[in-house]
Amino acid sequence: MTATATQTLESINPATGEVVGSVPVTPVEDISAIVARARDAHSAWNALGLDGRLSLMRPIADRLIEKASDIGTLITAEMGKSTPEGQGEASYGASKFASELVSAFEAFQPEELADENTRSMLFRDPLGVSVAITPWNFPMLMPQQCILPSLMAGNCVVFKPSEETPLVGQAYADVLNEFLPEGVLQIVHGADDQGKALVTSDINLVAFTGSREVGAKILTACGPELKRVVLELGGKDALIVLEDADIEAAASFAVQNSFRNSGQVCVSTERVYVEESIADDFEKLVLAKTSTWKQGDPTDETVKIGPMVSSMQRDIVLTQLEQALKDGAVLRCGGGTHGNYIEPTVLTGCSHDMQIMHDETFGPICCIQRFSGDKEAVALANETPYGLGGAVYGKVEHAMKIARQLTPGMVGINKACGGAQGTPWVGACQSGYGYHSGRDGHRQFTQVRMVSLPIHEVKPKY
Repeated sequence: MTATATQTLESINPATGEVVGSVPVTPVEDISAIVARARDAHSAWNALGLDGRLSLMRPIADRLIEKASDIGTLITAEMGKSTPEGQGEASYGASKFASELVSAFEAFQPEELADENTRSMLFRDPLGVSVAITPWNFPMLMPQQCILPSLMAGNCVVFKPSEETPLVGQAYADVLNEFLPEGVLQIVHGADDQGKALVTSDINLVAFTGSREVGAKILTACGPELKRVVLELGGKDALIVLEDADIEAAASFAVQNSFRNSGQVCVSTERVYVEESIADDFEKLVLAKTSTWKQGDPTDETVKIGPMVSSMQRDIVLTQLEQALKDGAVLRCGGGTHGNYIEPTVLTGCSHDMQIMHDETFGPICCIQRFSGDKEAVALANETPYGLGGAVYGKVEHAMKIARQLTPGMVGINKACGGAQGTPWVGACQSGYGYHSGRDGHRQFTQVRMVSLPIHEVKPKY
C-alpha cells in the first residue's frame, strides 16, 4: 500500500505489483468532525431499540450474499489470498450475518433477577461511539466481528480498515450503508496517524485486531479516560503431537494450519512440538503433505498458497528464517522466494534458543521441535507471552489432560482451536484484552446497567 502526493491510498496487488484501486486518505484534522457526526447520530439510532435495529439490519444479510463473490475477488486481488480462501471468507461472512445478528439481539435482551426483597432489571445499553480498527489478513470477517455487534447494541461506529486492504473495507461498509441511517457507520482511511487520532478522539470504545505492540499502545492511550477496549492481538500458537496421536491427522493439521493464507493467520500453527518416539514418522508425513501445496497465481483456483501481503511482511519472515538457519535449524523443504512469494517451508531441529520459536512469524514456515514426556511438552508450549490458540493431538483423555495445563484462551483437541457456534473468540496472556463473538463476546460492546425496586411493587414494562 502506498500513499501518493495527492493523499490517496493505492491498493497494490501483492502477486502482480499492479494497482488494484485507490481511496482518499482521511485527513487527520477531519476525524473529530467524523466522530461528532457519529455522536449526533447516536440518539436516534439508540432510540430505535433492539427490535427496530434488528428489523433495519436484517436485509443487509441478503445484500452481502449478493456481493460475496465480488468481495471475495477483491480479497484475492488486494492481499493475495488464494481464490478458494478469498471466496470462502466472503461467502462465510455473508452467510453468517443473519445468525450473528440474531445472536447479538438475543445477547442484549434485558434480564430480571429477584430475591425476597428486590426485583432487579439488568439492561445492556450502548456505550456511544465505538471505533473498529481491523487487519488485512481477514479483511471482511474481522470488521464484521467488531461492527455487527456494536451496531446491534446501539453504538455508532467509525471504521478504519487496514491500509493494506482499504477496498475490501470500503466495499463492506458500502453494503451496510445502503441500509443504515446516515452517520451510524462511517469509514476512515489511512495508517498510523488516522488510527492514533481515532483512539484519542471523543469515542467510548476501541475494538482492535492486530499486533501485541500496537494493542499495548492503544491500551495506554485509552487509559487516562478509561475508554473501553477490546483487543485481539498476536499469537504464537503451539501444536503438541503426543505419542498416542493419529500422526496422519496431526501432520495434515500441522501443514494446513501452518500454510493457509500463507501463514498470515492469528491462530496459525507457528510451533510444532512432537514426541521424540514418533518424530521421524511425523516429519516424513509433514514433508510429503507440504509437497502437495501448489503455489502461484492466487486467481488460479488450483493454487493453495499465494504471496505474502507485502514486501515488508515478506522481509520480516525471511529475516526470521535466515536467523533460524544460522542458529542451527535444518531446512527440510522450501525456503525459496520470488517477488512477494515465500515457498512453504519446513524446519526441523528447532529449539527455544532460536528467536523464531518466540517471535510471531506470520508466514508460511512450519517449525518442528522434539520433546520427551508430557511435562516438557507443556513447559515448551507455555514458554511464551502469547496465548491466543493452540492444539493437542492424541487420545482424547490424554490430550484433555495436557490441554487443561496450557495457557492460551482457546485449545483444540484433534482439531483447530475454534469453538462451537456461540462461543467467544478469546485470547489470554498478551494475546487478548477482552474478547468478541458469541453471546459473551457481543456483550463486550455494551454497558451493563441495573434498575432495582422493592419486590412488592408492580412489575414495570420495559
